[in-house]
Amino acid sequence: MDYSFSWKSRKAAKGIFQLWQPGRVLLSSFLGCCVFILLAFGGLTLFAQDASHVGDDPGLVRLEKEIARLAKGAQGVVGVGAIHLETGREVYLNKSVGFPMASTFKVPIAVKLLSLVDQGKLKLDDMIPVEAGDRRLGSGTLTNLFDDPGVELSVLNLMKLMLIISDNSATDLCIRTAGGTAAVTQYMRDIGIEGIRVDRTVLGIINEYLGIKEIPNDARITIEELMELLKKIPPEEQKKAGEAFNADPKDTTTPEGMALLLKKIWNREILTEESSALMLDIMKRCETGLGRIRGILPEGTVVYHKTGTIGGTLNDAGIISLPDNAGNIIAAIYIKESKVENEKREQVIAQISRALYDYFLFNPEVK
Repeated sequence: MDYSFSWKSRKAAKGIFQLWQPGRVLLSSFLGCCVFILLAFGGLTLFAQDASHVGDDPGLVRLEKEIARLAKGAQGVVGVGAIHLETGREVYLNKSVGFPMASTFKVPIAVKLLSLVDQGKLKLDDMIPVEAGDRRLGSGTLTNLFDDPGVELSVLNLMKLMLIISDNSATDLCIRTAGGTAAVTQYMRDIGIEGIRVDRTVLGIINEYLGIKEIPNDARITIEELMELLKKIPPEEQKKAGEAFNADPKDTTTPEGMALLLKKIWNREILTEESSALMLDIMKRCETGLGRIRGILPEGTVVYHKTGTIGGTLNDAGIISLPDNAGNIIAAIYIKESKVENEKREQVIAQISRALYDYFLFNPEVK
């Protein structure tokens, strides 16, 4: 999730709401010595980097190596799924490894919503009531702006809030409107994507990350009630919950799975032309994570993307449009279990994004 709090939320949560970084696993002294010796002589990296590619372009091997080199800066596990849409060339790093989606799970949620619109089961102007128990911690504006009863927002407005500013309250309302998390996951299977699973609401994800066990996944609970429960959880239990969260397969994607979903959106394989264009237009207006995929791309580069952040996880998944008819690149970049601060993680994503941009800009065709 994108847990960037407003000043008001920070003040309310000060001293009791802490997002814990995953703890290090202690090795035995013997194994620790072996690892140290191997690292000292350049024979081992602590984090496996399984690189691969699809296509006859011999330069992809060099691109693989460069991505793997840049990934080391995250001091964690990095996943990359990249596809040059016009030529079908693909490059992967840890393509089948599961990564916490955080707020990138809002992409499959939006796709499921739009599929219901295409089927005539839902209208974009349908109005959805926002109750006090629908407000969520974390990113967005609904929690701070709409704390009084009597508010209704359209499906379209909720989807825009979810994708553009990563509003967590809007997201849970979108999940409910889409038929629940199981319906989103089933739709992924229906369209041929195995690597993405959506299991929990934002409320469920936050609660499990912080160690709050008393609240159902789809509950309506006020922020004030949630904060009271959080006060009762010792910091040690919160830390253990954060460590367990990182190993949880729920709400994860593989780099290949997210890249495939973005490809299907771009190619109009799963949604109508109108819904596909709407989805991409909203993603193009994403306001979060500007230092990630967009970070060091040339000014004015068009990027359709969605970011995600929680604990040791930091992500960005989107489509980069190249100039001079060089095509478009899918870039699904995921980092988990990282031991460096967010700024350095963002730099890794930005550097990998730029490597992809430069390679396919100067090699738009298979030679």
